[in-house]
Amino acid sequence: MQTPAIGQPRPRVDGRLKVTGQARYAAEHPVSGCVHGVLVTSPIATGRITHLDSAEAAQAPGVLAIVSHLNSPKVPGYENPQPDARVVGQQFRVFFDAEIYYSNQPVALAIASTLEQAQYAATLVRVQYAPAASQTDITQNLAHAYSPKKSEDYTRGQPLAYQTAPVQIAHEYQTPLQVHNPMEMHAAIAEWQGNHLTVWNKTQAPTLAQQDLMKLWNLPQASVRVHSPFVGGAFGGASRIWPPEMAAMLGAKVVGRPVKVLNQRRHEFNMVGHRPRSVQRVALGAQADGTLVGISHEAFGLTSRYEQFTERILHPTKSGYACPNAQLTYRLVPLDLSTPCWTRGPGETTGSFALESAMDELSYALKMDPLALRLQNFAAVDPEGDKPWSSNYLRECYAQGAAKFGWEKRAPTPAATRDGGWLVGQGLAMGIYHASRAKASARVRLLPDGTLLVQSATADVGPGTATVMTQIAADASGVAAENIRFELGDSALPPAPGQFGSHTVASVGAAVHAACGALRQQLINLAFSAPGSPFAKAKIADMVAENGAVRLVTQPAISLRYGEVLRRAGQPALEVTHESAAVPEQGSQSSKSFCASFVEVRVHASTGEVRVSRVVSAVDAGRIINSQTARSQVYGAITWGLGLALLEEAVLDHRFGRITNADLASYHVPTHADMPPAIDVIFIDKPDTYLDPMGAKGLGEIGIVGFSAAVANAVFHATGKRVRELPITPDKLLGAG
Repeated sequence: MQTPAIGQPRPRVDGRLKVTGQARYAAEHPVSGCVHGVLVTSPIATGRITHLDSAEAAQAPGVLAIVSHLNSPKVPGYENPQPDARVVGQQFRVFFDAEIYYSNQPVALAIASTLEQAQYAATLVRVQYAPAASQTDITQNLAHAYSPKKSEDYTRGQPLAYQTAPVQIAHEYQTPLQVHNPMEMHAAIAEWQGNHLTVWNKTQAPTLAQQDLMKLWNLPQASVRVHSPFVGGAFGGASRIWPPEMAAMLGAKVVGRPVKVLNQRRHEFNMVGHRPRSVQRVALGAQADGTLVGISHEAFGLTSRYEQFTERILHPTKSGYACPNAQLTYRLVPLDLSTPCWTRGPGETTGSFALESAMDELSYALKMDPLALRLQNFAAVDPEGDKPWSSNYLRECYAQGAAKFGWEKRAPTPAATRDGGWLVGQGLAMGIYHASRAKASARVRLLPDGTLLVQSATADVGPGTATVMTQIAADASGVAAENIRFELGDSALPPAPGQFGSHTVASVGAAVHAACGALRQQLINLAFSAPGSPFAKAKIADMVAENGAVRLVTQPAISLRYGEVLRRAGQPALEVTHESAAVPEQGSQSSKSFCASFVEVRVHASTGEVRVSRVVSAVDAGRIINSQTARSQVYGAITWGLGLALLEEAVLDHRFGRITNADLASYHVPTHADMPPAIDVIFIDKPDTYLDPMGAKGLGEIGIVGFSAAVANAVFHATGKRVRELPITPDKLLGAG
């Protein structure tokens, strides 16, 4: 029997390429004749360009062109007054006209032979503006909120039933504008050869990027190719075609040569997406025993003036707890900022902070243990539609997480535990995130030497896609994992969905599994019918393909290596392409991933400094394909969750609509010193075959959902002071001791 590859802590198959610098990212591809482009951006948030003078810049050494709205090539998709719904983000049209919609908006591109020449030329472009009054503060513009085109409002039972409950709480919660800030900044190299466009860019979705570019440039599929073999972090920020990529394409049109555009770090702020700031009002009502009577959740999120961006901010409240009555509303506030975009756990991360903070507040109002309150309201079926769960091991998450954390030792009274000058507190939160499967394709090709090539136009933003697909392919094909190579990141490969929404393993993995299974069966058929076959007198049903050979179950000594099967059949290779169908989210069962986050914090009684000292994260994400890379994903979710809770905030100067801390010195992200010395990750690791034959559910985002609330709840338990606006900075806790 072949030893299963799925479930093993296999090292990353591309790890050596990355640590030795051989992995090429978007700006590193050696494209012949490539020149450099540097963006000039607007210092104002709204208004018009009244004059743009590029004469001096154009005369600088090495300069090939200065591209702006004055001379930019026409983009066919920009002429459509109602852009295709899938071409997200293109409601803002790069270098289209003189209008300014947000601070940091690209207004020109300086193109030169070297990067330094382009940087210098960019400083010589003179732009004059007629600024208009801008609005960038969501809290001051709630009166202008509107319901999005696709309403997210939801009601079940009686709308205001919480008001009839004997125990009620009602509070407002706020989360900050948060920036992705991946290690690799957004970049693209664009090359035109006639009407054929090739782009080397940073994208989580080569197939979708190709489709968007086909629509924007009115080109057939054969004329557009997107390369993105490695992505240095994305988290949703590389889910669309952004201005730097469009600028590179426009610049390449003008100069007739490949053009590279690489964002500066400050360009990552308010140009290429962000998690939108939110204002949320949550009210809960419960019986004396903790049984929920009603929930009200009113959420406001920001969007740009030129585009609607919505996220799943209400979804944890829809499905998280058994409650017969719920009234949920979602409104957008248009501001003079760039359009937000998906950011790890988009919507669910934001909404869960409010919901799980409110549940904690309710537990204190009830004088009830926060874990007991959650167990009291466990949803045996999905409250949204009363559909059965495909699987739900949230109770196991609570039980195993609490046991590992030592929850039973927790003092029930806030501010009751000290360790020297530190106040010590423990908090918890529940996380819920949708699990789904999109349509995907994969191609497998068995070569005469017994090696297997697996291909799909998926992406890898860091979680280890090539590694887990290799493991899936190994078990499904019978080829050892070390003899399998997985190719991705090229739109010329079989189409695949983007790597977002925590559905890559379920979607692409299902296609790989099916293609390899079909290949395996074809090998058995070939071995049976090949000239001189040792299986001629056997039954196909008695034959298996594993460990790189076809053999008889009853007589294992009778076997043929895969390569020998091909040789006898006279085939140079064996190839199978398979398309795996989608499993819609609104299917017969409700498929979700779950987690329970347990957090201990220490708050300095004099300074208000918060240190997270312990974390236990218990996760139900179906079958775990690779325990090593999966654990790393949860570590990453916890790291960013800690940043969201304690550190990260893009600070806006609302007078100018400008982010004032647009660098990594003043926009604080967690470092090693900020992380707790102890992080325990528990996987329930029970398969759920509703979505895919491997039994996997989504993992990439569930670890961050609810985590910031767990930190906030622990801070309250430590200090007795409730912070309802993230991040929890020392100034909000001064005097807590």
